[in-house]
Amino acid sequence: MEKEGLLFVVSGPSGVGKGTLCAKLLAELPEMALSISHTTREKRSGEVEGKNYFFVDKETFLTNIENEAYLEWAEVYGNYYGTPKALIEENMFHGIDTLLEIDTQGAILVKERFPEAVFIFLVPPDRKTLAGRLIHRKTDSEEVISRRLAALDSELERMPMYDYVVVNDELERAVMDLRAIYRAEHLRFENTKSYLSLKTGGEN
Repeated sequence: MEKEGLLFVVSGPSGVGKGTLCAKLLAELPEMALSISHTTREKRSGEVEGKNYFFVDKETFLTNIENEAYLEWAEVYGNYYGTPKALIEENMFHGIDTLLEIDTQGAILVKERFPEAVFIFLVPPDRKTLAGRLIHRKTDSEEVISRRLAALDSELERMPMYDYVVVNDELERAVMDLRAIYRAEHLRFENTKSYLSLKTGGEN
């Protein structure tokens, strides 16, 4: 019996380094697939269609909502983000693990509809470090940065709904923690039930 793929949900405050950590983890675990979200926001410099996001207009996004094409969707800072559920369902059916990087608002909806997923919350070592990262990446205005920092407390309040918390202080250590979680989840009893069908007998 082929094992069903697992869904790993990674989220955390804006600027915590979700994209960098997820890219590093995927490079070390080529067997894992990345869930590519739809978004109505403008493409940032260096982003690639179909790799970072699928960039769609608002009308297309709203049509997809009506057709229940998203596992979850949310409006964040005036832009829409949604997770296409068809690809995740197909991956799971074929035993392929999927990594989903979303904000905490979206993670709540996934938790309601897909509680068996593995939820990982990334946190910065402190507020000052987070502010520095937001400023350093030079993708947001001062107003947007202030808004993102103001949302930090409400995002931290959602930590108890997650299965794991990883502090992104040193990149390599954080990636090591994510790999440990990945390995641990594959060793959980409920994820190894297919081995119960193995017949015993013969010499050890």
